[in-house]
Amino acid sequence: MPGKVRSHINQNESLLFERSSPGKKGYQLPDLDVPAVDPAAALGAENTRREIEDFPEVSEVEVIRHFSRLSTWNYGIDLGLFPLGSCTMKYNPRVNELVARTEGLAWAHPYQPPEVAQGAMEVMAQLEAALAEITGMDAVTLEPAAGAHGELTGVLMIRAMLESRGNPRRKIIIPDSAHGTNPATAAIAGYGVANLKSNDKGVIDLEALSRMVDEDIAALMVTNPNTLGVFEEEIAKVTALMHSRGALVYMDGANMNALVGITRPGDFGVDVMHLNLHKTFSTPHGGGGPGAGAVAVKSHLEPFLPAPRLTRLDGRWNWNWNRPQSIGKVRAFYGNFGVLVRALAYIMAHGGPGLRQATLDALLNANYIRKGLEPYYDLPYQNPSMHECVFSDDRQAKRGVRTMDIAKRLIDYGFHPYTVAFPLIVRGALMIEPTETEGKQELDQFIEAMVNIAKEVENDPLFVLKAPYDTRTSRVDEVAAARKPVLRWKREDAGPAD
Repeated sequence: MPGKVRSHINQNESLLFERSSPGKKGYQLPDLDVPAVDPAAALGAENTRREIEDFPEVSEVEVIRHFSRLSTWNYGIDLGLFPLGSCTMKYNPRVNELVARTEGLAWAHPYQPPEVAQGAMEVMAQLEAALAEITGMDAVTLEPAAGAHGELTGVLMIRAMLESRGNPRRKIIIPDSAHGTNPATAAIAGYGVANLKSNDKGVIDLEALSRMVDEDIAALMVTNPNTLGVFEEEIAKVTALMHSRGALVYMDGANMNALVGITRPGDFGVDVMHLNLHKTFSTPHGGGGPGAGAVAVKSHLEPFLPAPRLTRLDGRWNWNWNRPQSIGKVRAFYGNFGVLVRALAYIMAHGGPGLRQATLDALLNANYIRKGLEPYYDLPYQNPSMHECVFSDDRQAKRGVRTMDIAKRLIDYGFHPYTVAFPLIVRGALMIEPTETEGKQELDQFIEAMVNIAKEVENDPLFVLKAPYDTRTSRVDEVAAARKPVLRWKREDAGPAD
């Protein structure tokens, strides 16, 4: 309740810089039993320095305790439900980590010649084959480092193919229900963006699309299921229309967790797509990487895939660089190998039936949450939900409480907030995706928390507006933090920071 004393199981943590004391070290070594060497004399003064300016001087136990205590403040997928919609925060099975730590795989060096890397290349080849089967596509590259990188790779291939026909065209159509990276990808690839407004069901308006597709349109970038968590039920008609006008279809596969084992993009006409292996295939997610944005294509785009290509010749794997139509190399080496190992481990551990069941469980969980929250939150689109459900804060906004306020109050209930204010076509969006990971007990606890917050808004909106109460830092001034960020620590006894 408001005003209650906040208590924690450990003390607030000072910075290592604040704990620093001159002369402290995290190690202790015996006296040298050989003549000392002056580093400056051996390496050159320009390559050495005696001290690192303002580097914290602390003991080993202080370092260990500092980072251990900070780790207890983090919320992660191992702790509880991570309901971020459109981001698919799946639990990372420990068997994946065990396989990735296999000595021959964990210590494989990217510069090893193919002769001594056959096992690693076999892993990548098997993963490519599995992803091609899952997506219904003809070829896969594992080279891109992340989803957005995969998008750019795919659109560059579209451009290369159209150029080979004599005209790369000028624009790409992007629905308002697509992921936010899609317009940026199109622009980086040299295309203009034509925006397509969804119809009242939250899906592509086929008639509006037909009016837009002319000789200037290179492709459609569609997210399916889209950011409303709705399947584009006329997708086969959409792809047929694009192909009839000489344009291609790119599918953002970030939401593939809703389709695996049920339907395949290649079967409903998609030409090229990317897969976020951290979303659909449970590889570690967050922290800036490493990631993997595998790209799958139909046969007519295969010649344009990035070089090199894994090729089987005389019973051995090798790299094929003889790719005259390739868009070239898009990343050093051939993707993040450790991530690829984990993805294949996930696929093989589940098998075909297991992957399909995981998808069905994800759909069930999302709809279970939807039904539990429908009486308390506005649902702007009534189409059946797939892997995620999107509410709006319309009911709560009448009491002065918006989606960000609800999210901050949710923290007090022990849950990471849902995706706030996205997709943009839903004002005040609350985007929730539980994935297949969660059991009924965890879902019920989340639903109970969201229902309680809705009731708090009705009874005492000001109480919700001041949340969170139980965090180490109370509500911050986000506008000031964005406009005047403090990016550099400064000792109190030092002069003004730069």
